[in-house]
Amino acid sequence: MKSLLRLLTLGFTFTLAQAYSAPQHFTYEDLIHRLTDLESLARLPAPGETTAQWSSYDRASKYDEATGKYKGWDANGDGNGIIRKEGERQVLAEMTGPGCLWRIWTATPKQGHVKIYLDGAAEPAVDLPFIGYFDGKNSPFTRTSLVHTVARGWNNYTPIPYQKSCKVVADPDWGNYFHFGYTTFPAGTVVPTFKRNLTPAEESALDAAEKILSQAGPEAVPTRPGQKTQTFNVDLNQNVSAATTVTGPGAITRLRLVLDPPAAPGDRDALREWTLSIHWDGETNPSVWAPLGDFFGTAAGANPYLSLPAGLTPDGVWFTHWYMPFARQAVITLKNDGSTRRKANLEITQAPLTADQAEYGRFHAKWHRDALPPTEPERAIDWTMLKTTGRGRFVGVLLHVWNPRGSWWGEGDEKFFVDGEKFPSTIGTGSEDYFGYAWGNPSLYWNAYHNQTIAMGNKGHIALNRWHITDNVPFQQSFEGAIEKYFSNHRPTLFASTVFWYLSTTGNDPYPPLPVVERTGYYTGTSNFVAKGAMEGEYLRVLSKTGGKTQEQQMDHYTEEWSQGAQLWWTGSKPGDQLKLEVRAPLAGRYRILGAFTKARDYGIARFQLDDHQLGEPVDFYHENVILSGLLTLGETTLAAGAHTLTIEIMGANPKAQKAYMTGLDYLKLEPIP
Repeated sequence: MKSLLRLLTLGFTFTLAQAYSAPQHFTYEDLIHRLTDLESLARLPAPGETTAQWSSYDRASKYDEATGKYKGWDANGDGNGIIRKEGERQVLAEMTGPGCLWRIWTATPKQGHVKIYLDGAAEPAVDLPFIGYFDGKNSPFTRTSLVHTVARGWNNYTPIPYQKSCKVVADPDWGNYFHFGYTTFPAGTVVPTFKRNLTPAEESALDAAEKILSQAGPEAVPTRPGQKTQTFNVDLNQNVSAATTVTGPGAITRLRLVLDPPAAPGDRDALREWTLSIHWDGETNPSVWAPLGDFFGTAAGANPYLSLPAGLTPDGVWFTHWYMPFARQAVITLKNDGSTRRKANLEITQAPLTADQAEYGRFHAKWHRDALPPTEPERAIDWTMLKTTGRGRFVGVLLHVWNPRGSWWGEGDEKFFVDGEKFPSTIGTGSEDYFGYAWGNPSLYWNAYHNQTIAMGNKGHIALNRWHITDNVPFQQSFEGAIEKYFSNHRPTLFASTVFWYLSTTGNDPYPPLPVVERTGYYTGTSNFVAKGAMEGEYLRVLSKTGGKTQEQQMDHYTEEWSQGAQLWWTGSKPGDQLKLEVRAPLAGRYRILGAFTKARDYGIARFQLDDHQLGEPVDFYHENVILSGLLTLGETTLAAGAHTLTIEIMGANPKAQKAYMTGLDYLKLEPIP
C-alpha cells in the first residue's frame, strides 16, 4: 500500500512538474485579459514567476550582508533614487524578460522624455514626455480606468510586455518619484514585444477590459457557465452565529450581503461586531476571517465605493468577486458579537472549476492589528501587513488608520520580502504612493484597483485599499509585506489591516480570529489638555514685531499635549528681532512669570522682558525632537492691574540647531506671590 501511495505521489508530482515546465505562449490579448481575470489569481504560481518594483526610494536604505543589519531603514528622501546615470540620462528601471510592465505611477510627471527600450532595440518602443504616459492624449494610454489621476497621483496600468529585456531611461526634467511594477515569467515563456500601434483585435481587447473596469460594481464580473446562486436570510442575536455549507468541487465567485447597520457613526462598531469566516474543505481554522466591513474593503463604517474585486454600493449592497476555489465544501459563517439583534441577507454564487483543483490555492483574508512585527530591531519602523509561508500570491490589502491627532500619517514605504529575501524586491516611496495617490491628499476616490473610502482630512478615520490584480506578488516559500509607520501607537496613530492572499493547502496562515474587544473601542477621540488659569499663546494680542510672522499652529498631531492643542508660532525671524505681546494682570501685585514653550531642532534662543523688566537669562529652545519645555519660570516682577507688554527677543541658536530661529509659545501664567 505504501508503495502504491508513493507511486501515486510521484505521478502527481510529475504531472505538476510537467504543467509547470510547459512553456506558455501569451498574446497581447491574453495579457490584457489579466486586467480583469480574477480566477488567474487563484492558480498557484509556477517556479520562476516573480513580481517586483523599481522605484525612486532613498538608496540610503540598505541591508549589510557583512553584519546582517539594516542601515538607514527609515531614510525618507524618496524622490530621486535611480539605478545609475548614463551621460545626462537617468536609468529608472531595468529588467530581464520574458516579462510585462503592469503599473507606472508618479507624483510629479513633467515634460522631460521617458523612453522605454524593449528587447535590446536601438529605438524606444515608447518615447513620450513623462506626463504623456498619464494625460490621456497618447494611444494606447487613453482608457480612463487604466490611465487616471486620483488625489494628485498619476497612474498607468496599460500592460507593456517584452520578451528579452526592458530598460526605462529618463531625460532631464522628467519629474520626481516613480514606480515601475512588473512581472517576470518563467524561462521559456513567449510574450509579444509591445508596440504602441495596436492591432484592431488588441484595441478591441483593451476596450472590453475598459468596459468591465469602468463599470466595476456588483455586476462587473461576467456570468460563468454553470454558475448557481443561493440566498440565505440571517437573523442573529448577541454571540450567535449562522453557518451555511456549499459543496464542491467548485469556486465561490461572488458574495453579496445586505445588512441593517445603524446610521453613522454607530455603524463603525456594528460592522466590527459582525464577522464573516470561511472554512475550506473541513479545515480546523478558518482561511477567511474578518470583521464584516473590513472584509469587503472599507473601515470604519459603511463607506460606499466600487472596485473590481469588492465594494459597497450607495444603496447598501456589499459585494466581493474574489475567486475562491475548494475541493469538497465551503462553510460560510456570519457571527454577531454585538449586543443588538441584527438581520442580513446573504447571496452566494458558485461555479464549476475550469481546471484541476490541485492547480488552485485557497483564498485567505485576515484582519489584525500589530501582529507579527519584524524581529530585527533596525526594522522597528516596518508595520507588518502579512507574514505567511507556503506557495501562493499576495493580492491585496485594506489599511484602516485611526489618526485622531491629525497631521500626515503616511510617510512610509511598502516593502515586500519574497522567499526569504533580505532586501525587499518591492520597496516604495510613501504610503499614499502605494495606494496610487500622492502628497497626502485626503480626497476620496473610487477605482477598479485602488480606493480611498474615508479620510476625514487625514484626522480621524482613514481607509485605503490596493488590489494587486495584474501585479499580484507570487511566492514559492514565504511572503512578508510591511509598510512603514512613522507615528507611534502611543500618539495615538493606530493601524489595522485586512490582507488578501492565496495559499497552498500545505501553507501556514498564522492569524487567528480576534475577540470583539480587539476590534472595537480603540478608535476613541482625544481630549486636549487645557492649562487652568493660563493665557493661551495663540490668543495673545500681537502689538508689534520687527521681523517674521506670527500665527496659530495646531499641535495636536504630536505625541505630547499642548494646551488646547495649539501654540503661538513665530517664524521667519532672525537674531535681534523682537516680538511684543499684550499680557494682562488681573490685580496689582507681585507675580512670578511662568511660560510653556515648544522645543525643536529649528528653534532659537530667546530672551524675555516684561515692560522694562528683563526676565531671567535667555532660554535655549533647541531639541532634536518636537517636545514641550515644561512650565518654565521666566522671572518675577511687580505689576499694576491691566495691560502689560511682553517682549521676546531672538538672541541666536544652539550650535546643533537648524538656523531658523523659530519660537513657539504654548501659554503664559501670572502666578501671584503672597
